[in-house]
Amino acid sequence: MPIAVGENDGVTGDHYFTPTPGSAARPREIAFSAGGREYALASSTGVFSADRLDPGTAVLLRKAPLPGDDATGTFLDIGCGYGPITSVLAVGAPRVRVVAVDVNERARALAEQNMATLGVADRVVVAAPDDVDPALRFDQIWSNPPIHVGKAELHDLLLHWLPRLTPDGTAWLVVARHLGSDSLADWLGGQGFPTVKHASQKGFRVLRVAAASR
Repeated sequence: MPIAVGENDGVTGDHYFTPTPGSAARPREIAFSAGGREYALASSTGVFSADRLDPGTAVLLRKAPLPGDDATGTFLDIGCGYGPITSVLAVGAPRVRVVAVDVNERARALAEQNMATLGVADRVVVAAPDDVDPALRFDQIWSNPPIHVGKAELHDLLLHWLPRLTPDGTAWLVVARHLGSDSLADWLGGQGFPTVKHASQKGFRVLRVAAASR
C-alpha cells in the first residue's frame, strides 16, 4: 500500500512512494518554522519534497490547530517522509506519542535520524504501514495525502486509517484545491466521516475530518 505524501521528488525513476529508492542518496538539510519554533531536518534525494518543506505541508502546519503542552494520546502521521509533521507534533506536544508511517525506507531512516536529533525518539515510532499494530487507535491523524497515487488508491488508504480514529478523534488533511480537495471532502462525508473545510491558503484546503459514528 503506497503511503506517503506529495509529488515526485524529481529523481528520474524514483517516486516518493518507491519503497526502496534506486537513486544515490544525496543528503541535504531542510529548515523551516512552525508553531513558533525553528526546525532543521536531514533530507535526501529519493524522498518526498527533498529540497524544501512542501507548500501543502506548510499550509497544514500553519492553519490546523497544532497540539500543545496539554495534548495527550496517540497521533498518526500518514506519509511521514523525513519527518516534518511528526517533528512539529512531537516537539510541540511533549505528552503525545506519534506513530509515523511511510512506505519509503529511506524516508523512514531519515525520520528516525531527525527524531533522535530532536530528542523525541522515545515518543515516536517510525514504521512501515504494514508494521503498525492493527488494534492501535489514534486520537489525531495528520496527513498531506498522496493524491497522485490515483483516486482508488487514495480512497483505499483513507479507508484503511480513518476508521482507526478514536470516537472523539480528528484527522487533519491538506489537499490542493485544483487536485480535488472539495470533491474529497464530499466523498469523505459520504463515507460517514463528517468533514469540514477548515481553512484555505495558497491554493490548498485544510480539511477537518471527524471519526465516523459507531
